[in-house]
Amino acid sequence: MPHDGYFPSVSLPQNFLEPIRLWHLMIEFTLLRTYGGKLVNKKMSFIFSFGIAFLLIVTPSAMAADTTEEAAEVVEAAEPKKSPIKVGGAMRVNYAYGTYGDEDNPHPRGEKIGDVDLEIFRLNADLDYHNIISRLEYRWYDGYSMIHTAWLGYNLGDFGTLKAGIVRVPFGPTAYGVSTSWFFDQHFYVGLADDMDLGVTWNDTFDKLTLDVGYYLTSDPQLIKYGSLASSRYSYDVVKWEEKADANGNVEWGAGENGYDEQHQFNVRAIYTLENIADVGVSLQYGLLNGTNVGEDDSGNHYALSAHMKNTVSDFTLYSQFSYYAHNITDDTPWGTGDLIPMGAYDFAWPVASTGLIPALSLRYGGIDTSSISWIDSVTPYAEWSTILKTVDDYNASTLVTVGASWTLLGALYVYSDFALSDGNFFVGNTEDDYGNILTGVNHVGANGNNQWHWRLNFNFGYYF
Repeated sequence: MPHDGYFPSVSLPQNFLEPIRLWHLMIEFTLLRTYGGKLVNKKMSFIFSFGIAFLLIVTPSAMAADTTEEAAEVVEAAEPKKSPIKVGGAMRVNYAYGTYGDEDNPHPRGEKIGDVDLEIFRLNADLDYHNIISRLEYRWYDGYSMIHTAWLGYNLGDFGTLKAGIVRVPFGPTAYGVSTSWFFDQHFYVGLADDMDLGVTWNDTFDKLTLDVGYYLTSDPQLIKYGSLASSRYSYDVVKWEEKADANGNVEWGAGENGYDEQHQFNVRAIYTLENIADVGVSLQYGLLNGTNVGEDDSGNHYALSAHMKNTVSDFTLYSQFSYYAHNITDDTPWGTGDLIPMGAYDFAWPVASTGLIPALSLRYGGIDTSSISWIDSVTPYAEWSTILKTVDDYNASTLVTVGASWTLLGALYVYSDFALSDGNFFVGNTEDDYGNILTGVNHVGANGNNQWHWRLNFNFGYYF
């Protein structure tokens, strides 16, 4: 855009375009190289257009200090300049052994000594230029990939921090809810922990009060379609799928596009620190749902309320959280009920309970001294419990219990060692699961008709660079 025609009174510094070039390089390196350099979702253009416009507005003030420094006389020798861009990534390998398969349908994770897979490869880039900050992250899994993060931000000094793009939704006591483990807790599987959406967030701290506010136009966009219709994403969201079910729950696969999309979501989170006692917080969420081929009533809404706390005694830290969530949709859905709603991530969608209560606890210990062992930097053991209590009498509760530890080794290797036990999470075992029926067939956070206790021993090794 030609600035002279719109802002004739503004004198721009010579290095005005430098952050824009840096932002462009980050996009080109991390996203545009992917699959021939083509962005296949028009929603992504919103992020980049907004980002450039944002920079054009705020950069002159950010550059003021820089031009002053250039004009000043510096007696001391100048320090070497550090690049404002940091590029990194990670590669993670996963080992799993547990209650998978049976004699008629064997599964590698349930045979002999288990199974090892390359879980993820990721690339990320960070920008920190004066008050301008940004982060991009793209992830590759086995058979699919997705954009994880893509935001541009500005540090407003005494007025907090603003971020726009694909950003994390503020909900729960931390970015990851109560959890430390590789499995998360059950909040994650209904989209209430570590959820990335497309919108704007603002954060600031007022003495002992930390406040987060967010508005999200929609859930994080899927750039490339793989096996699922709209579930090639990192975090769980309400999605459209291509299945239907009759009144008895029998699934008709490939029946045609239907379901809901998240739109116009608002979030508020407040955490207050009571010195030497606890960090006490509340999280609120409300948004709209837009239906596709779901009958005459194609509108809906969703909301969630949560109270959470962090308590620290000696080297022990306890996180606790109690949440209620609801998705209000028509009962006349292609899957036969309004008590379930399709949610998806990791290239697969399946109905979850539309309404539920989620209590969750996580206890960790940070007092282990590893200084005498040269190759162990730190080790943090933990125990976690969470469950989803359904409001439909015929639906079974979905509980997840995890005991394990996180390890930092040799400065760059991060390891999770977990033992998980669950009667309602399809990342823990699959014995006798039947994906032919949404009511009776699967051990997950929906109707949970299988309702069997499964276990999984899991080791995840990550190298970060």
